[in-house]
Amino acid sequence: MSLPTSLLIRHARIILPNGEFMVGDLLTSDHSIVEVAPSISTTTSVTEIDATGLTLLPGVIDPQVHFREPGLEYKEDLFTASCACAKGGVTSFLEMPNTRPLTANQKALDEKLQLAASKCLVNYGFFIGATGDNTEELLRGNPTPGIKIFMGSMRGGLLVDDEEVLDSIFSQGDRLIAVHAEDQARINQRRQEFANIHEPAIHSQIQDNQAALLATKLALNLSKKYQRRLHILHMSTGDEAELLRKDKPSWVTAEVTPQHLFLNTDAYAKIGTLAQMNPPLRTQHDNQVLWQALLDGVIDFIATDHAPHTLEEKAQEYPKTPSGMPGVETSLTLMLTAAMKGKCTVAQVVNWMSAAPAKAYGLKNKGVIAPGYDADLVLVDLNTYRPVLRQELLTKCGWSPFEGWELTGWSVYTIVRGEIAYAKGQVNTEVRGRALEFGSYSSSQDS
Repeated sequence: MSLPTSLLIRHARIILPNGEFMVGDLLTSDHSIVEVAPSISTTTSVTEIDATGLTLLPGVIDPQVHFREPGLEYKEDLFTASCACAKGGVTSFLEMPNTRPLTANQKALDEKLQLAASKCLVNYGFFIGATGDNTEELLRGNPTPGIKIFMGSMRGGLLVDDEEVLDSIFSQGDRLIAVHAEDQARINQRRQEFANIHEPAIHSQIQDNQAALLATKLALNLSKKYQRRLHILHMSTGDEAELLRKDKPSWVTAEVTPQHLFLNTDAYAKIGTLAQMNPPLRTQHDNQVLWQALLDGVIDFIATDHAPHTLEEKAQEYPKTPSGMPGVETSLTLMLTAAMKGKCTVAQVVNWMSAAPAKAYGLKNKGVIAPGYDADLVLVDLNTYRPVLRQELLTKCGWSPFEGWELTGWSVYTIVRGEIAYAKGQVNTEVRGRALEFGSYSSSQDS
């Protein structure tokens, strides 16, 4: 089946780069947006979509996911995960290195890129992981969005919790460093203190706010020491947000997950170990402080940390249960539902989920609807609320911590490089994304 090279979207409510809306048409050709106007006429052969009543947004860029391939495909694989992305309006993702084998050298990175080229419906990029003894690989490892460091909450080769080793990594090269910021020494100590407790809620006390704050302070200090581009992954505590509010160099960015905005420790009583993730869920107060930091620009953007495990794994007794939850199918709808409730604006959601991550990772021609930009788009319905239903999920793990939540802003069409990857409940499995190309980050203070 040949895929269309031109697409004409008619009568959509289109968000413009300035955050305002216009009702009109959009034309794509050769994977790019070529025209946005109140009305477009064309004599060339195009596929048309009548988008009356729908809102056209840039495709979501999810800058932190764990898609489990290679080595853990029973939880998820690149094909099932990218189908879930398409359903959720996610047109690009950045994936983490804790697969089997670890993505810690050029060979493993190349193999992932080859897998993705054959299996992914959406665009893709892969972090290279620091192991403490792979400095040469970290300096070359191309193409990649950056170096991932697990400062804590990890076992095996990717745990890098020695300050001297961390200093050495920060001191060499100029590639972005993204940190999972939890202090492993504190976690180990508290695991001993709470060793005989099997209630899942204890997870948030073992890996407490202080464990996150200690690691974030260390990463920030090392970043300032070498003026090294730093990104703080899945910020979970109000303490960290307040630290960055007072001390955030222009080359530092941070993200937050929908889980840490919408869920808190109350979730353990409702969904048990399905609420277990790293870093853990926090208090309602942390929710509020993180929201305010996001609104104020202290936190730069949204990521899902999509990290699926099977229901059988999650059914084990804590602490045998693995940490992590899926998220690519619900992130956009959660944020748009918040916008409809007045928590934020649709324009802010678009910035947090498209424009800001594109800027942070130097993704040229992505994150904005304008001529010359890539035709990565999502048409959403902001007028209809539907519940999150387990049986409708495309992620292989087959569950969501938001099951039963009534949400709006579901994708009706998801378009990847001008090709319809998802339409009205159906995935087009013939569409393929492409490898992302990464440039440098220029902060607003520098530009």
